[in-house]
Amino acid sequence: MKDEPRSTNLFMKLDSVFIRKEPFGLVFIIAPWNYPLNLTLVPLVGALAAGNCVVLKPSEISQGTEKVLAEVLPQYLDQSCFAVVLGGPQETGQLLEHELDYIFFTGSPRVGKIVMTAATKHLTPVTLELGGKNPCYVDDNCDPQTVANRVAWFRYFNTGQTCVAPDYVLCSPEMQERLLPALQSTITRFYGDDPQSSPNLGRIINQKQFQRLRTLLGCGRVAIGGQSNESDRYIAPTVLVDVQETEPVMQEEIFGPILPIVNVQSVDEAIEFINRREKPLDLYAFSNSSQVVNQMLKRTSSGSFGGNEGFTYISLPSVPFGGVGHSGMGRYHGKFTFDTFSHHRTCLLAPSGLEKLKEIRYPPYTDWNQQLLRWGMGSQSCSLL
Repeated sequence: MKDEPRSTNLFMKLDSVFIRKEPFGLVFIIAPWNYPLNLTLVPLVGALAAGNCVVLKPSEISQGTEKVLAEVLPQYLDQSCFAVVLGGPQETGQLLEHELDYIFFTGSPRVGKIVMTAATKHLTPVTLELGGKNPCYVDDNCDPQTVANRVAWFRYFNTGQTCVAPDYVLCSPEMQERLLPALQSTITRFYGDDPQSSPNLGRIINQKQFQRLRTLLGCGRVAIGGQSNESDRYIAPTVLVDVQETEPVMQEEIFGPILPIVNVQSVDEAIEFINRREKPLDLYAFSNSSQVVNQMLKRTSSGSFGGNEGFTYISLPSVPFGGVGHSGMGRYHGKFTFDTFSHHRTCLLAPSGLEKLKEIRYPPYTDWNQQLLRWGMGSQSCSLL
Protein backbone atom coordinates (compact mmCIF):
# COMPACT_ATOMS: atom_id res chain seq x y z
CA MET A 1 0.00 0.00 0.00
CA LYS A 2 2.92 2.33 0.55
CA ASP A 3 3.87 4.91 -2.07
CA GLU A 4 6.02 3.68 -4.95
CA PRO A 5 8.86 6.10 -5.80
CA ARG A 6 9.41 6.46 -9.54
CA SER A 7 12.41 7.54 -11.57
CA THR A 8 12.66 11.09 -12.94
CA ASN A 9 14.63 12.92 -15.62
CA LEU A 10 17.37 15.55 -15.25
CA PHE A 11 14.96 18.47 -14.92
CA MET A 12 13.05 16.78 -12.08
CA LYS A 13 15.93 15.50 -9.98
CA LEU A 14 14.91 17.74 -7.08
CA ASP A 15 11.25 16.65 -7.31
CA SER A 16 9.57 13.68 -5.67
CA VAL A 17 7.51 11.49 -8.01
CA PHE A 18 5.56 8.52 -6.74
CA ILE A 19 2.44 6.40 -7.24
CA ARG A 20 -0.09 6.37 -4.43
CA LYS A 21 -2.76 3.66 -4.26
CA GLU A 22 -6.05 5.15 -3.23
CA PRO A 23 -9.44 3.50 -2.77
CA PHE A 24 -12.09 4.18 -5.39
CA GLY A 25 -14.73 4.64 -2.70
CA LEU A 26 -17.91 2.58 -2.79
CA VAL A 27 -17.53 -0.78 -4.54
CA PHE A 28 -20.43 -3.00 -5.62
CA ILE A 29 -19.52 -6.71 -5.82
CA ILE A 30 -22.02 -8.98 -7.59
CA ALA A 31 -21.08 -12.62 -6.94
CA PRO A 32 -22.10 -15.80 -8.81
CA TRP A 33 -23.59 -19.06 -7.57
CA ASN A 34 -21.13 -21.68 -8.81
CA TYR A 35 -18.32 -21.05 -6.29
CA PRO A 36 -20.36 -18.84 -4.00
CA LEU A 37 -17.85 -18.60 -1.14
CA ASN A 38 -14.58 -18.18 -3.03
CA LEU A 39 -15.91 -15.87 -5.73
CA THR A 40 -17.54 -13.67 -3.09
CA LEU A 41 -14.77 -13.44 -0.51
CA VAL A 42 -11.73 -13.10 -2.81
CA PRO A 43 -12.88 -9.81 -4.38
CA LEU A 44 -14.26 -8.66 -1.01
CA VAL A 45 -10.86 -9.10 0.65
CA GLY A 46 -9.12 -7.16 -2.12
CA ALA A 47 -11.66 -4.34 -2.10
CA LEU A 48 -11.47 -3.90 1.68
CA ALA A 49 -7.67 -4.19 1.70
CA ALA A 50 -7.54 -1.34 -0.81
CA GLY A 51 -9.56 0.82 1.58
CA ASN A 52 -12.96 0.74 -0.10
CA CYS A 53 -16.42 0.36 1.35
CA VAL A 54 -18.31 -2.56 -0.19
CA VAL A 55 -21.89 -3.40 -1.02
CA LEU A 56 -21.85 -7.17 -1.40
CA LYS A 57 -24.53 -8.99 -3.38
CA PRO A 58 -24.25 -12.80 -3.05
CA SER A 59 -26.12 -14.90 -5.56
CA GLU A 60 -29.71 -15.65 -4.59
CA ILE A 61 -29.40 -18.98 -6.45
CA SER A 62 -26.91 -20.44 -3.95
CA GLN A 63 -29.35 -19.87 -1.11
CA GLY A 64 -27.43 -21.62 1.67
CA THR A 65 -24.24 -19.67 1.16
CA GLU A 66 -26.14 -16.42 0.70
CA LYS A 67 -27.78 -16.91 4.09
CA VAL A 68 -24.54 -17.85 5.84
CA LEU A 69 -22.64 -14.85 4.44
CA ALA A 70 -25.38 -12.46 5.53
CA GLU A 71 -25.33 -13.91 9.06
CA VAL A 72 -21.62 -14.51 9.61
CA LEU A 73 -19.79 -11.61 7.92
CA PRO A 74 -21.22 -8.93 10.28
CA GLN A 75 -19.81 -10.92 13.21
CA TYR A 76 -16.25 -10.51 11.96
CA LEU A 77 -16.08 -7.35 9.83
CA ASP A 78 -16.58 -3.68 10.62
CA GLN A 79 -20.16 -3.02 9.54
CA SER A 80 -19.36 0.62 8.81
CA CYS A 81 -17.37 -0.43 5.73
CA PHE A 82 -19.57 -3.09 4.15
CA ALA A 83 -23.14 -4.26 3.72
CA VAL A 84 -24.59 -7.54 2.47
CA VAL A 85 -27.67 -7.10 0.29
CA LEU A 86 -29.97 -10.05 -0.37
CA GLY A 87 -32.38 -10.40 -3.25
CA GLY A 88 -32.59 -11.19 -6.94
CA PRO A 89 -32.27 -9.37 -10.26
CA GLN A 90 -34.74 -6.65 -9.23
CA GLU A 91 -32.71 -5.66 -6.15
CA THR A 92 -29.47 -5.82 -8.15
CA GLY A 93 -30.98 -3.56 -10.80
CA GLN A 94 -32.06 -1.04 -8.19
CA LEU A 95 -28.55 -0.91 -6.73
CA LEU A 96 -27.06 -0.40 -10.19
CA GLU A 97 -29.13 2.75 -10.59
CA HIS A 98 -27.11 4.45 -7.86
CA GLU A 99 -23.83 6.27 -8.40
CA LEU A 100 -21.12 3.79 -7.44
CA ASP A 101 -17.35 4.15 -7.65
CA TYR A 102 -16.56 0.64 -8.93
CA ILE A 103 -18.53 -2.44 -9.99
CA PHE A 104 -17.11 -5.97 -9.89
CA PHE A 105 -19.33 -8.57 -11.55
CA THR A 106 -18.87 -12.31 -12.02
CA GLY A 107 -21.40 -14.11 -14.19
CA SER A 108 -22.61 -14.58 -17.74
CA PRO A 109 -21.87 -12.29 -20.71
CA ARG A 110 -25.63 -11.65 -21.04
CA VAL A 111 -25.91 -10.18 -17.54
CA GLY A 112 -22.48 -8.59 -17.92
CA LYS A 113 -23.87 -6.43 -20.73
CA ILE A 114 -26.70 -5.29 -18.43
CA VAL A 115 -24.19 -4.36 -15.71
CA MET A 116 -21.97 -2.49 -18.15
CA THR A 117 -24.92 -0.61 -19.61
CA ALA A 118 -25.95 0.51 -16.11
CA ALA A 119 -22.37 1.55 -15.34
CA THR A 120 -22.25 3.91 -18.32
CA LYS A 121 -24.86 6.21 -16.74
CA HIS A 122 -22.32 7.39 -14.15
CA LEU A 123 -19.15 6.38 -16.05
CA THR A 124 -18.47 3.82 -13.34
CA PRO A 125 -15.40 1.61 -13.97
CA VAL A 126 -16.10 -2.11 -14.06
CA THR A 127 -14.43 -5.47 -13.87
CA LEU A 128 -16.42 -8.13 -15.68
CA GLU A 129 -15.45 -11.73 -14.97
CA LEU A 130 -17.51 -13.55 -17.57
CA GLY A 131 -17.52 -16.98 -19.16
CA GLY A 132 -17.72 -18.40 -22.63
CA LYS A 133 -16.94 -21.55 -24.55
CA ASN A 134 -13.41 -22.66 -23.72
CA PRO A 135 -11.86 -24.73 -26.53
CA CYS A 136 -9.63 -27.72 -25.89
CA TYR A 137 -7.52 -28.84 -28.84
CA VAL A 138 -6.19 -32.40 -28.73
CA ASP A 139 -3.43 -33.11 -31.25
CA ASP A 140 -2.92 -36.52 -32.83
CA ASN A 141 0.56 -36.56 -31.30
CA CYS A 142 -0.29 -37.16 -27.64
CA ASP A 143 -1.17 -39.92 -25.22
CA PRO A 144 -5.00 -40.24 -25.17
CA GLN A 145 -5.10 -41.63 -21.63
CA THR A 146 -3.12 -38.72 -20.22
CA VAL A 147 -5.38 -36.27 -22.04
CA ALA A 148 -8.49 -38.13 -20.87
CA ASN A 149 -7.35 -37.97 -17.23
CA ARG A 150 -6.74 -34.25 -17.34
CA VAL A 151 -9.67 -33.21 -19.51
CA ALA A 152 -12.18 -35.34 -17.56
CA TRP A 153 -11.00 -33.99 -14.23
CA PHE A 154 -11.27 -30.37 -15.37
CA ARG A 155 -14.55 -30.89 -17.27
CA TYR A 156 -16.43 -32.75 -14.53
CA PHE A 157 -14.93 -30.91 -11.55
CA ASN A 158 -17.84 -29.30 -9.62
CA THR A 159 -20.11 -31.17 -12.07
CA GLY A 160 -18.89 -28.96 -14.90
CA GLN A 161 -20.20 -25.81 -13.23
CA THR A 162 -16.89 -23.99 -13.64
CA CYS A 163 -16.32 -20.99 -15.90
CA VAL A 164 -12.78 -22.10 -16.83
CA ALA A 165 -13.68 -25.73 -17.62
CA PRO A 166 -12.96 -27.00 -21.15
CA ASP A 167 -16.29 -26.56 -22.94
CA TYR A 168 -15.60 -28.63 -26.04
CA VAL A 169 -12.84 -30.73 -27.60
CA LEU A 170 -11.43 -30.19 -31.07
CA CYS A 171 -9.63 -33.21 -32.50
CA SER A 172 -9.33 -35.38 -35.60
CA PRO A 173 -11.70 -38.34 -36.15
CA GLU A 174 -8.71 -40.64 -35.57
CA MET A 175 -7.90 -39.07 -32.20
CA GLN A 176 -11.59 -39.20 -31.27
CA GLU A 177 -11.57 -42.98 -31.73
CA ARG A 178 -8.56 -43.24 -29.40
CA LEU A 179 -9.85 -40.69 -26.91
CA LEU A 180 -13.36 -42.10 -26.33
CA PRO A 181 -12.31 -45.40 -24.65
CA ALA A 182 -9.73 -43.49 -22.61
CA LEU A 183 -12.42 -41.05 -21.41
CA GLN A 184 -14.74 -43.94 -20.55
CA SER A 185 -11.98 -45.61 -18.57
CA THR A 186 -11.18 -42.38 -16.72
CA ILE A 187 -14.80 -41.60 -15.87
CA THR A 188 -15.25 -45.11 -14.45
CA ARG A 189 -12.03 -44.81 -12.45
CA PHE A 190 -13.02 -41.39 -11.09
CA TYR A 191 -16.70 -42.02 -10.33
CA GLY A 192 -17.22 -45.78 -10.43
CA ASP A 193 -19.62 -47.89 -12.46
CA ASP A 194 -22.54 -45.89 -11.05
CA PRO A 195 -21.48 -42.20 -11.02
CA GLN A 196 -24.83 -41.20 -9.47
CA SER A 197 -23.81 -42.90 -6.23
CA SER A 198 -20.29 -41.45 -6.25
CA PRO A 199 -19.45 -39.06 -3.38
CA ASN A 200 -17.04 -37.31 -5.77
CA LEU A 201 -19.67 -36.05 -8.22
CA GLY A 202 -21.92 -33.14 -7.32
CA ARG A 203 -25.36 -32.13 -8.53
CA ILE A 204 -26.77 -29.38 -10.73
CA ILE A 205 -27.55 -26.21 -8.77
CA ASN A 206 -31.32 -26.07 -9.47
CA GLN A 207 -34.15 -27.33 -11.66
CA LYS A 208 -33.83 -24.51 -14.18
CA GLN A 209 -30.20 -25.37 -14.92
CA PHE A 210 -31.00 -29.08 -14.87
CA GLN A 211 -33.71 -28.72 -17.53
CA ARG A 212 -31.43 -26.56 -19.69
CA LEU A 213 -28.66 -29.15 -19.53
CA ARG A 214 -30.98 -32.10 -20.18
CA THR A 215 -32.08 -30.37 -23.38
CA LEU A 216 -28.43 -30.13 -24.48
CA LEU A 217 -28.12 -33.92 -24.14
CA GLY A 218 -30.19 -34.13 -27.34
CA CYS A 219 -27.42 -32.54 -29.42
CA GLY A 220 -25.20 -34.75 -31.54
CA ARG A 221 -24.95 -38.37 -30.36
CA VAL A 222 -24.25 -39.58 -26.83
CA ALA A 223 -21.04 -41.63 -26.82
CA ILE A 224 -20.57 -41.81 -23.04
CA GLY A 225 -23.06 -41.23 -20.22
CA GLY A 226 -26.22 -39.30 -21.06
CA GLN A 227 -28.25 -40.51 -18.07
CA SER A 228 -30.17 -38.03 -15.93
CA ASN A 229 -32.45 -38.03 -12.88
CA GLU A 230 -34.69 -35.00 -12.39
CA SER A 231 -35.55 -35.60 -8.73
CA ASP A 232 -31.84 -35.85 -7.87
CA ARG A 233 -30.77 -33.11 -10.33
CA TYR A 234 -28.22 -35.64 -11.55
CA ILE A 235 -26.65 -35.62 -14.99
CA ALA A 236 -24.04 -38.26 -15.73
CA PRO A 237 -20.57 -37.32 -16.99
CA THR A 238 -21.34 -37.21 -20.69
CA VAL A 239 -19.42 -37.08 -23.97
CA LEU A 240 -21.18 -36.09 -27.19
CA VAL A 241 -19.93 -36.82 -30.71
CA ASP A 242 -21.18 -35.97 -34.23
CA VAL A 243 -21.89 -32.47 -32.92
CA GLN A 244 -22.61 -29.70 -35.40
CA GLU A 245 -21.34 -26.18 -34.82
CA THR A 246 -24.88 -24.80 -35.20
CA GLU A 247 -26.41 -26.95 -32.41
CA PRO A 248 -27.35 -25.34 -29.07
CA VAL A 249 -24.59 -27.18 -27.20
CA MET A 250 -22.07 -25.24 -29.33
CA GLN A 251 -23.87 -21.90 -29.07
CA GLU A 252 -23.93 -21.38 -25.30
CA GLU A 253 -21.64 -22.04 -22.38
CA ILE A 254 -22.58 -25.52 -21.17
CA PHE A 255 -21.84 -25.14 -17.45
CA GLY A 256 -22.50 -28.79 -16.75
CA PRO A 257 -20.96 -32.29 -17.07
CA ILE A 258 -21.33 -32.48 -20.85
CA LEU A 259 -18.34 -32.55 -23.22
CA PRO A 260 -18.95 -32.25 -26.98
CA ILE A 261 -16.28 -33.38 -29.44
CA VAL A 262 -16.01 -31.53 -32.75
CA ASN A 263 -13.82 -32.94 -35.50
CA VAL A 264 -11.11 -30.94 -37.26
CA GLN A 265 -8.38 -32.21 -39.56
CA SER A 266 -5.41 -30.12 -38.40
CA VAL A 267 -4.15 -27.55 -35.93
CA ASP A 268 -4.70 -24.89 -38.60
CA GLU A 269 -8.36 -25.84 -38.91
CA ALA A 270 -8.70 -25.85 -35.12
CA ILE A 271 -7.20 -22.35 -34.89
CA GLU A 272 -9.50 -21.10 -37.63
CA PHE A 273 -12.49 -22.60 -35.79
CA ILE A 274 -11.49 -20.90 -32.53
CA ASN A 275 -10.72 -17.53 -34.09
CA ARG A 276 -14.07 -17.15 -35.81
CA ARG A 277 -15.83 -17.38 -32.46
CA GLU A 278 -15.84 -15.02 -29.46
CA LYS A 279 -12.60 -14.88 -27.47
CA PRO A 280 -12.80 -17.49 -24.70
CA LEU A 281 -11.95 -17.13 -21.03
CA ASP A 282 -9.55 -20.07 -21.36
CA LEU A 283 -7.99 -22.11 -24.12
CA TYR A 284 -6.31 -25.50 -23.78
CA ALA A 285 -4.02 -27.41 -26.12
CA PHE A 286 -2.66 -30.94 -25.67
CA SER A 287 0.25 -32.22 -27.74
CA ASN A 288 3.64 -33.89 -27.35
CA SER A 289 4.90 -31.28 -29.81
CA SER A 290 5.82 -27.96 -28.21
CA GLN A 291 5.59 -26.45 -31.69
CA VAL A 292 1.88 -27.30 -31.89
CA VAL A 293 1.20 -25.92 -28.40
CA ASN A 294 3.12 -22.73 -29.18
CA GLN A 295 1.25 -22.31 -32.46
CA MET A 296 -2.04 -22.45 -30.58
CA LEU A 297 -0.73 -19.95 -28.04
CA LYS A 298 0.69 -17.55 -30.63
CA ARG A 299 -2.18 -17.54 -33.12
CA THR A 300 -5.15 -17.26 -30.77
CA SER A 301 -6.39 -14.95 -28.01
CA SER A 302 -7.97 -15.90 -24.70
CA GLY A 303 -8.09 -14.77 -21.09
CA SER A 304 -5.67 -17.55 -20.10
CA PHE A 305 -3.96 -20.47 -21.79
CA GLY A 306 -3.09 -24.00 -20.68
CA GLY A 307 -0.63 -26.18 -22.59
CA ASN A 308 -1.04 -29.86 -21.65
CA GLU A 309 -2.82 -28.81 -18.47
CA GLY A 310 -6.10 -27.37 -17.27
CA PHE A 311 -6.93 -24.50 -14.94
CA THR A 312 -4.53 -25.28 -12.08
CA TYR A 313 -3.02 -21.81 -12.57
CA ILE A 314 -6.01 -20.26 -10.78
CA SER A 315 -4.52 -21.51 -7.50
CA LEU A 316 -1.52 -19.18 -7.97
CA PRO A 317 -1.81 -15.70 -6.42
CA SER A 318 1.24 -14.67 -8.49
CA VAL A 319 -0.67 -14.49 -11.79
CA PRO A 320 -3.80 -12.54 -12.78
CA PHE A 321 -7.13 -14.06 -13.74
CA GLY A 322 -9.53 -12.42 -16.18
CA GLY A 323 -11.08 -12.57 -19.61
CA VAL A 324 -10.68 -10.67 -22.85
CA GLY A 325 -13.32 -9.42 -25.24
CA HIS A 326 -16.58 -11.32 -24.81
CA SER A 327 -15.17 -13.30 -21.85
CA GLY A 328 -14.63 -10.21 -19.72
CA MET A 329 -12.41 -7.28 -18.82
CA GLY A 330 -10.15 -6.57 -15.88
CA ARG A 331 -8.24 -8.99 -13.68
CA TYR A 332 -7.82 -10.12 -10.09
CA HIS A 333 -6.29 -12.77 -7.73
CA GLY A 334 -3.51 -12.10 -5.25
CA LYS A 335 -2.11 -8.57 -5.38
CA PHE A 336 -3.89 -8.07 -8.70
CA THR A 337 -7.14 -7.91 -6.70
CA PHE A 338 -5.75 -5.08 -4.57
CA ASP A 339 -4.57 -3.29 -7.72
CA THR A 340 -7.98 -3.67 -9.37
CA PHE A 341 -9.71 -1.92 -6.48
CA SER A 342 -7.06 0.82 -6.19
CA HIS A 343 -6.75 4.06 -8.12
CA HIS A 344 -3.05 4.39 -8.96
CA ARG A 345 -2.57 8.11 -8.52
CA THR A 346 0.54 9.71 -10.00
CA CYS A 347 1.92 12.36 -7.63
CA LEU A 348 4.66 14.98 -8.10
CA LEU A 349 5.92 17.12 -5.24
CA ALA A 350 8.27 19.95 -6.28
CA PRO A 351 10.05 22.60 -4.17
CA SER A 352 8.25 25.90 -4.10
CA GLY A 353 11.45 27.81 -4.94
CA LEU A 354 14.35 27.28 -7.36
CA GLU A 355 12.46 29.09 -10.10
CA LYS A 356 15.64 29.91 -12.01
CA LEU A 357 16.11 26.22 -12.73
CA LYS A 358 12.60 26.06 -14.22
CA GLU A 359 12.87 29.03 -16.57
CA ILE A 360 14.34 27.04 -19.45
CA ARG A 361 10.95 25.41 -20.06
CA TYR A 362 9.10 28.69 -20.58
CA PRO A 363 8.60 30.37 -24.00
CA PRO A 364 9.84 31.89 -26.19
CA TYR A 365 11.63 28.77 -27.47
CA THR A 366 14.89 28.81 -29.36
CA ASP A 367 16.63 25.94 -31.09
CA TRP A 368 19.12 25.87 -28.25
CA ASN A 369 16.66 25.55 -25.36
CA GLN A 370 14.51 23.02 -27.28
CA GLN A 371 17.58 20.81 -27.71
CA LEU A 372 18.48 21.26 -24.06
CA LEU A 373 14.94 20.35 -22.99
CA ARG A 374 14.97 17.21 -25.10
CA TRP A 375 18.32 16.19 -23.65
CA GLY A 376 17.24 16.91 -20.10
CA MET A 377 13.96 15.08 -20.39
CA GLY A 378 15.76 11.96 -21.57
CA SER A 379 14.85 9.10 -23.87
CA GLN A 380 12.28 7.60 -21.47
CA SER A 381 10.05 10.68 -21.50
CA CYS A 382 7.04 11.33 -23.72
CA SER A 383 8.08 14.43 -25.67
CA LEU A 384 5.44 17.14 -25.88
CA LEU A 385 7.58 19.38 -28.08
